[in-house]
Amino acid sequence: MLENFNQIKVTDPADIIIQQIRSLITSGQLNPGDKLPSERKLAEKFGVGRSHVRDAIRKLEFYGILKTFPQSGTFISGLGINALQGLLSDVLGLEGADFRSLVETRIILEINGAAFAAQRRTEADLSAIQKTLEAYERKVAEGATAVEEDLFFHLKIAEASKNKVLKSLMLIITPDILKSYAALEVCKNEGIHKAVEEHQQIFQFIIEQNVQGVRKAMQIHLKDVQEFSQTGFPHVSGANGVS
Repeated sequence: MLENFNQIKVTDPADIIIQQIRSLITSGQLNPGDKLPSERKLAEKFGVGRSHVRDAIRKLEFYGILKTFPQSGTFISGLGINALQGLLSDVLGLEGADFRSLVETRIILEINGAAFAAQRRTEADLSAIQKTLEAYERKVAEGATAVEEDLFFHLKIAEASKNKVLKSLMLIITPDILKSYAALEVCKNEGIHKAVEEHQQIFQFIIEQNVQGVRKAMQIHLKDVQEFSQTGFPHVSGANGVS
């Protein structure tokens, strides 16, 4: 009898806010340079707590969609709008070879980005990566979907590479790949501990500035998404995310 029931998925209010802001940007109702209302006014309009508005703004700032200036407010940024809309708006609609090429490009970026991060990371970078890793681990421990936390971990590594072009390309490529990977229900729980351990190993190599070690660790970590792009059936998938 129990198997006839399906798990209820509760949408995070912050995600709904992000969707609304995205819709306003893509429709042209919000443009680069436009100022958003205050957190208080947005919270009243959305009918949610200010913490949800703050979380949505934080996420959009991470992607470069919004920019907050002290004493001035939060504005729509020109940087990142292409990433929001997606240069490849629907990966699932691409030819198989095109999707494979996209994944191959991500692997090239990730492996080299991790190597650069190991060489160039600062203490601030290590702190930022650690926070995303801990957030990822918490979501996994709760049994919740950790796709976003997984993405943030990888993007913080790209940020630590000190290569702005590499980070921008990651912002464009990775979200679309992860979205498609999840939509095809590749995310399963059997690889949960494996992926967490791989994230921890990658971070440790970055701490140690072990360039060869982190290159190898990232290559292993991305093996499943590479197999999926080639065959559509990876042997083991990521931990409540898609890595």
